[in-house]
Amino acid sequence: MRALGLAALLAASTAAHALELAGVFADHMVLQRDAPLRVWGRAEPGQRVRVQLAGQEGEAQSGADGRWQATLKALPAGGPHRLQVGAGAQQRVVSDVLIGDVWIAAGQSNMEWLLADSNDGATEIAAAGRHPLIRHAKMPHRASLAPQRDAPPLRWDVASPATAGQFSAVAWHFARRVQAETGVAVGLLNLSWGGTHVETWTSPRAAATDPDLAATVRAMPTDNATFVQRRRDAVMARVRGWQGALPLSEGAVPPWADPALDDTAWPTLNAPQVWETQGLPGLDGQVWLRRHVALTAAQASGAATLRLGLVDDCDETFVNGQRVGKTCGWDAPRAYAVPTGLLHEGDNVIAVRVTDTGGDGGMHGPAAGLRLETAAGSQPLAGRWQARVEALQPVVEPGPNDLPSLLFNGMVRPFTPFAVRGVIWYQGETNAPRAARYAQAFPRLIGDWRAHWHDQGQPGLLPFYFVQISSFGPRTPLPEGSAFAELRESQRAALKLPGTGMAVSIDVGDAHDIHPRDKRTVGERLARIALAQSYGRTLPFKGPTLRGSRVHDEVVELRFADVAGGLATRDGGPLLGFEIAGADRRFVPAQAEIVGRDRVRVRSPQVARPAAVRYAWADTPLAANLVDGAGLPASPWRSDRWPLVTRDIRPEF
Repeated sequence: MRALGLAALLAASTAAHALELAGVFADHMVLQRDAPLRVWGRAEPGQRVRVQLAGQEGEAQSGADGRWQATLKALPAGGPHRLQVGAGAQQRVVSDVLIGDVWIAAGQSNMEWLLADSNDGATEIAAAGRHPLIRHAKMPHRASLAPQRDAPPLRWDVASPATAGQFSAVAWHFARRVQAETGVAVGLLNLSWGGTHVETWTSPRAAATDPDLAATVRAMPTDNATFVQRRRDAVMARVRGWQGALPLSEGAVPPWADPALDDTAWPTLNAPQVWETQGLPGLDGQVWLRRHVALTAAQASGAATLRLGLVDDCDETFVNGQRVGKTCGWDAPRAYAVPTGLLHEGDNVIAVRVTDTGGDGGMHGPAAGLRLETAAGSQPLAGRWQARVEALQPVVEPGPNDLPSLLFNGMVRPFTPFAVRGVIWYQGETNAPRAARYAQAFPRLIGDWRAHWHDQGQPGLLPFYFVQISSFGPRTPLPEGSAFAELRESQRAALKLPGTGMAVSIDVGDAHDIHPRDKRTVGERLARIALAQSYGRTLPFKGPTLRGSRVHDEVVELRFADVAGGLATRDGGPLLGFEIAGADRRFVPAQAEIVGRDRVRVRSPQVARPAAVRYAWADTPLAANLVDGAGLPASPWRSDRWPLVTRDIRPEF
């Protein structure tokens, strides 16, 4: 036993002093051209470390904590090279290193979406071997209460039919266009995580400047055990405040599918709408929803189909006490067959046991997706459902959205010394419920990332190009307004910052799927922005931009810039997507026509004195078809400054 203990001690001592490179340095990687190159890692404290690459040499001495960082002079595009690092008798070699342009690809699921699962994915993957100068590294998901200075060892994949399917589809199409135009290697550092909020990607020092987050940041726990206890206490307090004296049932599954159960004392949830926005933020676990449906004899006479839209994450569904289906997958439409004889005239009970494993929970998607299709017509199910929390999911560590800054700490901070060309970003859908505040939160994140890279020696202003979220949900404007339209407006506000660019994507969305499969168009539009703003190419990249308006009696004339040869419609048909309102603030569809190369006239016989015009102001404005001469779509906008429907919704942690 003594011998084993000594051996273990010696092994641990040796490992602690072993020469290490930071996790981003691995075979087949791409390093940024024309910029000082920082190389860092760990070694025995006080040890001198030598770094060699392409004829450049640098030295550093490790500190008391063993950390070291050396800086090499800027190198031109080229390679392959060998990165050699030595300390004493220890040597580390990284092979097949290319010098080119490194782009961070960050955001949530539409950035994380795989090439293999996108349109034309199979064709792109089969031809990927023609593009060995494109390399991709994916950072594993990691949420952290404290800023991390290093990443786990990453794998840089050379594009090939064996690897490209696992690349970010948007980033792949971006890199394909940029690499074809520039001829240099493109490295993609993928820092995406689906379903995440902008606040979790923001550093603690930036989050502390947000009045809505400052108190939370000051009170953030420093260890998982404290977090777990605080999280359970906070969620339990919310549950008690929401459902009163009704207890949880954290043992056996309760008999809450029983149609005879008296649920009149249960609180209610609106469906479709995630429960985090209805008084239960941070709740992961099981929640039951029950709906009483009165049917006529004709409606109950035959088989039926129960459609629940989308459920985040899993559901087990019962009709009059009998299970009719179960599904897991937050983006999988639910449609369950209800056999003949199960329904009856009068009161019928639909009970849904929802299990949320993280992030948002509950029914979501278009309201029309919730319905019972019977032999005698369809019965809508959107609206209030009786609801009750059954149990909380056990928590052992923070999830990505549990507190501000968790993903900055775990997934961004480790790379701030790493020289990059810029950032491409696709995120925002999960922030739509509080879209108005995104107008401050998103520019705060951009400035925050730029400050951190600048602090580590990044020269110049870090380019930051982003995707305006795509179409999803109801196609027609809603009387209560559109959170997605408001989020798009908040995204556009970030264009006031220098070195930013926005790729509009409303025309390639999917009303029924928040993950549209056309990633080529999105990636290539991002590439247009980069080519124009980072590489000095001359090409259209903005789409029509509203520059002014004036009212002539009942007509509003709009003037646009960035028309690239002249305004047009995407399909050559009539101009669609405009609404107009008078002082009563009631918008109606408007007639619109293109006049000359840069003007649009808008009118409606229902509005004698126009006060405001909106364009593509809906969750899913797929019909909106104003484009420039290059076919790039106009971004949604409004001329009014009337209050937003999301103006009072704040983040809750």
